[in-house]
Amino acid sequence: MVLPDQHPGPTEWGESRVGVGPWEVEHPGQPLPTDPRFDAALLAEGDRRNVVDAYRYWTREAIVADIDTRRHDLHVAIENFEHDANIGTVVRTANAFAVNTVHIVGRRRWNRRGAMVTDRYQHLLHHPDVDTLLQWAKEQGLTVVAIDNTPGSVPLETAELPERCLLLFGQEGPGVTEAARSGALMTCSIAQFGSTRSINAGVAAGIAMHAWIRQHADISQAW
Repeated sequence: MVLPDQHPGPTEWGESRVGVGPWEVEHPGQPLPTDPRFDAALLAEGDRRNVVDAYRYWTREAIVADIDTRRHDLHVAIENFEHDANIGTVVRTANAFAVNTVHIVGRRRWNRRGAMVTDRYQHLLHHPDVDTLLQWAKEQGLTVVAIDNTPGSVPLETAELPERCLLLFGQEGPGVTEAARSGALMTCSIAQFGSTRSINAGVAAGIAMHAWIRQHADISQAW
C-alpha cells in the first residue's frame, strides 16, 4: 500500500477559513508539544488543512497511521474509463467513512479536485481492468457487491451487505459494466421516486457506503 502523491490541492493553496493558527497564538504560554505525531512546521505556521480538529498539527503520516487503526472492512471500487469527475467525490466520502481502500479500475489518472485533498489520507489501489479487481477481491476474501439500477437488482434499502465487502460502482452514464455485474455476488439498486433515470455516481456511492456503515460500523467510534 502506498500513500498518494504529495502535490498540493485546492484547500492547501492558500488561507482557509477552517483550522487554527500557530501553536503559540492558539495556546499562549503553553510549551510546544513533544509528541512525535506533531509537525514542527504546522506548529509554527498554523494548520489550515481539511482535517478534523483531533488531527490539528499532526503530520500526514501520523494521521494515516491513526486512521489505519480504525479502518473498516469495507472497500470501494469505481470504474474509470472516461476520466469520471465523480471519483474525487467518492474518495472524499470514503475517507469520511474510514473505508479501507478505494480501487480505481481502468485509467490510472483521475480528477482529484473533488477529493479536497482527502486522497492524501486514503489508501488507493489501481487495477487495469475489472477481471484483475475481481481476482484481487477473491484473494482477499472480499465479497463484491455492484451498485446499479438495473433489472433484477436487489433494493439496497433491504439488502444485507457482507461485512467484508467491496462495493463496485460504474461511472456516470453507462453505469457498471457487464463484466462487473457478472463477477459480483449481487447488484443493489437505490430506490428512486422522481423523474430522473439515475442518481449522480458520487452521490450513489455515498448512499451505498452509508448503508454499509449503518449495518456494520461501531457508531460510538465516530467523531
